Amino acid sequence: MTPMTPMTPTLPLSLPLDRPTVATFVKTDSHQVVEVLALCALDYAVLDAEHAPFDRASMDRMLFAARAVGLPMLVRVPDRRDATILSVLDLGAAGIVVPHVDSAAQAREVVAAARFIGGRRGLSLSARYGGYGTRSRDEAVAEGDRSLVVCQIESEAALAAVDAIAAVPGVGALLIGRADLALSLGVDGPRHARVLAAVDRIIAAARERGLPVIMAIGADAEVAEFRARGAQSFIVGSDQSLLRGAASRLRTLVSA
Repeated sequence: MTPMTPMTPTLPLSLPLDRPTVATFVKTDSHQVVEVLALCALDYAVLDAEHAPFDRASMDRMLFAARAVGLPMLVRVPDRRDATILSVLDLGAAGIVVPHVDSAAQAREVVAAARFIGGRRGLSLSARYGGYGTRSRDEAVAEGDRSLVVCQIESEAALAAVDAIAAVPGVGALLIGRADLALSLGVDGPRHARVLAAVDRIIAAARERGLPVIMAIGADAEVAEFRARGAQSFIVGSDQSLLRGAASRLRTLVSA
């Protein structure tokens, strides 16, 4: 019998600076949603474990599905704890999106939790990322240390520290959270002039360090605007908002 080829533990994800990439949030615990999204030529998806009800078992199913259909999936984690980050990466996430990174010190802690070499991530080759024991230690460590670490900039404190956050080795991208940024700045909504000025400030800091910027947007009409400002990657809505929008258009068609 021919031995099985060792499985690849994660699907690599890079966010190029020279072309746009697109994704959506996944908020529904359904592997069929992942299957459908994989048919849509998205560059990646982001499992939203911060704002949607995913536990470790449901994340396991969703990341298995993403890997099976070849869709790189990041996980937006609910907190910065080492155990949370370890669990998500062991399950085979392509990387993590970490909310409310407000300082360079917090960014360094996040990177350390996600890295073996120079960090403190625990090693277990029996996990999915280790191919259930079919990969060598060196392969698993190298693969694990390539996982993407995305710091979410969404507070006045993070805005003040954005240059230092972007400079932390191992930070792979910045995600701009305009809704929480608007709340932190005390202004009315994500399109307020102060928020848009903050967006430009964050993009400039990322560009200085050669990092891609991810914009979470609610409407695809904003892609062209923020691409012109310098963002490279766009998380447009979620599985739920896409479904709601399509269903609402059906009602409009029938009522016309």
